[in-house]
Amino acid sequence: MSFYTIPFILFFVGFFFVYWFVCNRSLKLQNLLLLAGSYVFYAWFDWRFLFLLMGSTLLTFVLGIGIENAEATGRKKALLATGVLVNVAVLLYFKYTNFFISSFVALLAHFNINPGLHLLDLVLPLGISFYTFRLLSYLYDVKNGKIKPVKDGVVFASYVAFFPSMIAGPIDRTKTLVPQLEKPRVFNYDMASDGMRQILWGLFKKVVVADNCAKIASDVFDNPAFHGPVLIAGAFFFTIQMYADFSGYSDMAIGIAKLLGFNITRNFNYPYFSQNIAEFWRKWHISLTTWLTDYVFTPLSISFRNIGNAGLCIAIVLTFLVSGLWHGANWTFVVWGFLHGCYFIPLILKGKMNKKKEIPADRYMPTFKEFRNILGTFLLVMFTLVIFKAESLAYAGSYFHRLFILQGASPHIMTSKWAVVMLFIVGMFAIEWMNRAKQHPFENLQIRLPRLGRWAVYNAFFILIILYTGQAPQFIYAKF
Repeated sequence: MSFYTIPFILFFVGFFFVYWFVCNRSLKLQNLLLLAGSYVFYAWFDWRFLFLLMGSTLLTFVLGIGIENAEATGRKKALLATGVLVNVAVLLYFKYTNFFISSFVALLAHFNINPGLHLLDLVLPLGISFYTFRLLSYLYDVKNGKIKPVKDGVVFASYVAFFPSMIAGPIDRTKTLVPQLEKPRVFNYDMASDGMRQILWGLFKKVVVADNCAKIASDVFDNPAFHGPVLIAGAFFFTIQMYADFSGYSDMAIGIAKLLGFNITRNFNYPYFSQNIAEFWRKWHISLTTWLTDYVFTPLSISFRNIGNAGLCIAIVLTFLVSGLWHGANWTFVVWGFLHGCYFIPLILKGKMNKKKEIPADRYMPTFKEFRNILGTFLLVMFTLVIFKAESLAYAGSYFHRLFILQGASPHIMTSKWAVVMLFIVGMFAIEWMNRAKQHPFENLQIRLPRLGRWAVYNAFFILIILYTGQAPQFIYAKF
């Protein structure tokens, strides 16, 4: 039940009506409806995993209260360890069991040993990586005294299963979402209309830009006969697909949350305008980056602080290895994460990792140096995304090998559709560049344009969405 499908639209229209016009006078009823709606939304994908979600939620809820009530430090640590071990074990079982088996079998095969192990028939539960990180951060924050445990089970369960961000985040922290669940919500027309505009922008990025890029990228990646410039183009279109797909989802999730009276975490801040890799990661998948910074990088950097910059380099590489593993059970993701960690090393050695030098929002054009830095960062990201998309390291190696073969570039695949998609890409980036100081490009559109102009913009985007909707694959990050 993806956001742009008929079943979700019907579900949400009915939910919205009951939420605001039937349950609007009772916070408890609103939260009960939100929880029920979130569970229906989750069960729509696979009802069996709803019980797994409920079990993890209940365990973490009880442990959070237990941690606060425990007087002995050792007992607090034991309760925290229980919650971490159980939640991580569930994630490891569903997401990484087959990865461990296949890697172990491949290792023994080098010694001509056949252990007789077979892959298990496992299905990855929807959003398990995202809600597991929510549960872990909650336990750590309660243990460290950063937050008080939630005493209302409905509020806590609604926080964990909040359906706008269940598929692919953002990974909201307790202090962001729970206070909003605990106070009465009144319908705000301005907030709701802004949510609709953000949904429209996200829908355009997803179904017009990302899905059309997906078709081109898949045609290139799936054909081992292509080489040269065609492979460069395929990597480019996949790089755009990744951004438009994931940020488009995030825009729709944030917009839907606004329609329900919630402000959730911003997940993207125009990352492809970044001038170095550190700035890129401050602007890409922001909720994951800050999670890893708080719960992985910071503890590691403290542990290695005695060895100076070398310790920071080790901490950043290990953090990105965790990020790679979080994305998927494949060595391609591990290498992808390792390379991003290595990208930080020159910045650390030069003392520039935390230096922020963004292009002023009122500047019409970047300088030559700024454009060079933006292009260089984009190419670094594009290089690693070839590995990210490849089904194996061997295929990624083959892709890079064929990329430098200039003869026989198969230009016949570059159809007129490629030119149309390029126009969409250029248009998307031009609009975002001009509005990069805004949360989304349509923010404050009602102030900048008269009513007739606003509706001309809305209708133009509606027409583009209707005429150029792509093949509508699932959101890329839904499988993580």
